[in-house]
Amino acid sequence: MALLEQQLAQQKVKVRIVNASISGDTTSGGRSRLPALLKQHQPAVVVLELGGNDALRGLPLNMTRDNLAHMARISSEAGARVLLLGMEMPPNYGAKYGQEFRNVFSGVAQAEKTALVPFFLKGVGDLKDPTQLFQADRIHPNEVAQPIMRDNVWPELRKLLPR
Repeated sequence: MALLEQQLAQQKVKVRIVNASISGDTTSGGRSRLPALLKQHQPAVVVLELGGNDALRGLPLNMTRDNLAHMARISSEAGARVLLLGMEMPPNYGAKYGQEFRNVFSGVAQAEKTALVPFFLKGVGDLKDPTQLFQADRIHPNEVAQPIMRDNVWPELRKLLPR
């Protein structure tokens, strides 16, 4: 969040950021919390970065897709522009599952007409040896990865910000 706030300040964009994330949350959790958050904060932009924990828990992809689509839809209906941050699974999940999971994000973005960052962890999770950019748990990116992730999001987010 601090890096994004710095980026916004450098660009002289005055917005308030609300981080409503919960570590380990799934799309179901996000879906249940989002209506109250939309009502409370009335955001101009909503960034949805959920789905990875669904896959890690083996939840059905159609459930992930439905939850993301619902969150994008109600955010749009509340007057917000939506940015969906796509995720990918490590190759050990299998090529077929990996492609189906990737398609969840592109499919939701297309169906709900939202902006999309195809792979939020590009340049982090797709390196030959990504362990240098992850915490000891090998799931969560470390401090060194944060500017890369911000740079992945910024081009699409910038387009959605109020001028």
